[in-house]
Amino acid sequence: MIGLSQGVFSALSSEKAWQPMELDDKALKLTGKRIEDLHRLGLYDTESLLAYYPIRYDAMNNMPFENWAEKDKVTFEGEVVKTASTWQYGKRSTTTFEVMAWDRVLKITIFNRPWASSLRLNQVVTINGIYQGKNRVTALSYDTKRLAEHDAVTPIYSVKAGIRQSTVHACIEKVFCAVVNEIQDIVPQSLVTRYRLLRKALALRYIHFPTSMDEVKQAYRTLKYEEFLRFFTSIEVMRQEEIANVFRPPHCFDVSRIREAIARLPYALTPDQKSALDDILRDMSSTVPMYRLLQGDVGCGKTTVAAFAMQACVLAGRQAALLAPTEILARQHLASLALILKDCGIAMDVLYAGLPAKKKRQVIEDIAKGKIQIVVGTHSLIQEDVLFFDLGLVIADEQQRFGVEQRRAFRKKGDYCDFLLMSATPIPRTLSATLYGDMDISTIESMPLGRKVPITKLIKENSFRSVLDDVKKLLVAGRQLYVICVAIDENEEMDVRNVNDTCAALQKAFGEYRCDMLHGRMNSAQKQEAMDRFYRNEVQILVSTTVVEVGMNVVNATGMIIYDAERFGLSQLHQLRGRIQRGNEQGQCWLLTSSKDSKALERLSVLVKTCNGFEISYEDLRLRGPGDILGTKQSGKPDFILGNVVSDTAIINTARADARVIAADPGNLDYAVLLENARASAASRD
Repeated sequence: MIGLSQGVFSALSSEKAWQPMELDDKALKLTGKRIEDLHRLGLYDTESLLAYYPIRYDAMNNMPFENWAEKDKVTFEGEVVKTASTWQYGKRSTTTFEVMAWDRVLKITIFNRPWASSLRLNQVVTINGIYQGKNRVTALSYDTKRLAEHDAVTPIYSVKAGIRQSTVHACIEKVFCAVVNEIQDIVPQSLVTRYRLLRKALALRYIHFPTSMDEVKQAYRTLKYEEFLRFFTSIEVMRQEEIANVFRPPHCFDVSRIREAIARLPYALTPDQKSALDDILRDMSSTVPMYRLLQGDVGCGKTTVAAFAMQACVLAGRQAALLAPTEILARQHLASLALILKDCGIAMDVLYAGLPAKKKRQVIEDIAKGKIQIVVGTHSLIQEDVLFFDLGLVIADEQQRFGVEQRRAFRKKGDYCDFLLMSATPIPRTLSATLYGDMDISTIESMPLGRKVPITKLIKENSFRSVLDDVKKLLVAGRQLYVICVAIDENEEMDVRNVNDTCAALQKAFGEYRCDMLHGRMNSAQKQEAMDRFYRNEVQILVSTTVVEVGMNVVNATGMIIYDAERFGLSQLHQLRGRIQRGNEQGQCWLLTSSKDSKALERLSVLVKTCNGFEISYEDLRLRGPGDILGTKQSGKPDFILGNVVSDTAIINTARADARVIAADPGNLDYAVLLENARASAASRD
């Protein structure tokens, strides 16, 4: 490693604070091709590049051939005795060549490395791969350095076609050498000492250029703690800034009026619903604006709780708005609220883009005059021409689609608005405080008595024929069917079912019923028309991508087929099947897969065994992390690089406690850098 073992830490003056540099900065001396490659990986500055951590490490295992067993990971040096042949199929390729090693000829196969065909006879190569038995090796990587020249531990990065591991490694080395003495320690020195952590520069050195796996472990421990500490400190700072110098008159409402409305319901609230409503009413009665998450599984009764929160707002003399993800769901929410709050004398209406122009103008005018006390709508509610008379409460259904921009827009429409966000992706209590650190949380775990759950079957075949008889019975009974596909069109890179071909095939097979399509390439009006046709039962089979995951509430649709089910996350599959248990008829969901991967099948079997969204989301978080589950980029939720919110409980608890101490002592100079960083992070969230 050039420079790293020869006083690299004294290469530059350490007077300047750590400021990320653009990768095309001439001082870094990266070539145009390398900058282009890094941009393809989503890396644009020195900070993002140095945080592009390896996905794994290859530790050299150069044991003698006689000790090799099938499926062993092996590292060895060989001489090319048969040049490479490459087969190209689409954007993929398979290359084979032969080497002499351990006094025998080994056949080497490597995938998606077409440049391996440039290997010459008698060239020495070092190969890292998996022994397949019978003198065959599947290479994971290779290079033309001698075995003795290799490091004992080699970092492996996530790359794209045409980008070599060596390119990423060389770029990180060059950038690290250039900026190492400018890297600033975020973690306070007192905590570095207390927990025996590494300095930031040394941690980055160990994670990218380790000489042993022990160094990797030390780096992971330090960088994970820093990730969590930065996150929780920014949350604490944001909380303090939210309530600093803020006083709003508490909402005053007659709780007995709410109790009377609850008593008129044809069913009793569950204990969890009562507890959640108590939390919300207590927040609304305080002098600090509410920012609360109401989470619970599909069908647990979140809308009922939200309805009584809106009643409280109206009783306090202010307006309430419910934001829904689709026009259909907005209309359905209005109908539900009208039933829940009937005889309460509350004026309600709906606003969405598809309303006739005259009706839309009237609704907007009535909102501005205060004639409408509860309005349900899509993102049309955020438009500049929608002015509220006195907006006091905003409720967003499916919070992962309600980001900071929407929150900022509603703040402009009402003084000290309360915010209640609802999510049907329930997270176990032990994780909620991490994933939703900037919100108070109410959880509905118990389901209403008598609530049915859909029957889910795992079909180990990606074919409609396995469920044909069941589907015929469902359609003959007058019910409707969703069919979910991964892709819209045929795709050379993915061997999966697509919406266009599947819809055509099903229309041919079920000529007496009408099939229709729904996917993200359609414009808003086209999607709305397709959903409306299905809602009115003009269409019996809807072939769709995952756009139906949220916003479809068709009581008559009781069946769902999901092709290539192994390609979806568990929480997403659970959300999808939630579309088919909206009424009293038994819902049926068929998960189709041709995968032979035992882990994929085991994962899918979780959905067969349970409909408990908390169990499912926990498993999904464990396997996939929070970013995919919660829509990180939209919602501002933590996108930890190394930290795992499921397995790193001890570090999380420690970092959360430390963050509270730090935020409570802003004058401590040891905390200055971290607090400055946290304020910048909080500002970017809001």
